[in-house]
Formats: sequence, structure tokens, C-alpha cells
Amino acid sequence: MNLERHVVLVHPEIHWNTGNIGRTCLGTGAGLHLIQPLGFSLDDRMVRRAGLDYWEKVDPSVWEDFDAFCRGMDASPEEIALLTKNGRKSFRELPQAKRLFLVFGSETGGLPDEILHRYPPSRTYHIPISRRIRSLNLSSAVAVALYESLRAENDAFHGWR
Repeated sequence: MNLERHVVLVHPEIHWNTGNIGRTCLGTGAGLHLIQPLGFSLDDRMVRRAGLDYWEKVDPSVWEDFDAFCRGMDASPEEIALLTKNGRKSFRELPQAKRLFLVFGSETGGLPDEILHRYPPSRTYHIPISRRIRSLNLSSAVAVALYESLRAENDAFHGWR
């Protein structure tokens, strides 16, 4: 089926997370999109350090705002999956669309209301966690959701190693 995946980080704040997410995107062939404002500079050595020697290969797309991203990528509502701790559906129900944009909010604020209200609640997904914590680390949540979204292409991964 050759699935096309994109990770969209809206206002990411922590360079380490973005570096780790970039490395995960590179490992899965997913695109990385960063929606400004960013809480760090992409020239920051800490971003490069978290992405190791892979960061230069990541080549993230940086967008002025979410509207610019949607226009630039021509993202239809059916291709958008909003990941939020209060999402209506489990991440295990992510659509198996050919092209999918996994949209995550910032580490401290989550997804802005204006983005959440733009799409029906049926486009929101959560990763179940125990009540002992408030949330998963952003880079962990991205990895869980991204790999789950690629599960239908599981056979393709066998040829990578």
C-alpha cells in the first residue's frame, strides 16, 4: 500500500524531544513538520545532539502557522489525526489512510483549542495511560502513534534490517 506518514508538531518547546522525534521520523520514512512558534532554535546544538548524526538528514518543514501547513500540504480533514490525551478514540483506531498527518501539541499546552475545534471529535485519538501520570513524553507518544499508524505496512519493515 506504501503508506505516507507525516508527524506535525504544533509549537514544540523542548529541543530534545524534537531531535528524538526527527530521528524516529527518519527511521520510519515519515515527514516532520514544525508549526511555529518553536521553543528553541533549530540551530541549537542540543537539537542536533538529540537527533545524533541523523539530524541533517531529517530536513524538517517549518511552517508559519497551522493554516500555512494545511494549505502547503493540501491536507484534507480525512488525512488529519489529532493526538491528545482527551481524544475520543484509542490510537489503535488510527485510520489506515494512504497519507496521514499525525498532529501533536506542545509539551506543556497540548493542541490549541482552535485546532481541536476545527475538526470533528471523531478525528481525535488518545494513547491510554494509567492515572499515575498526566501524560507520556511527547517523543514517546509520537513513536507509539507513528508505528501504530504503520502497522498495516508491517511487512515493509522486515526488509529494513
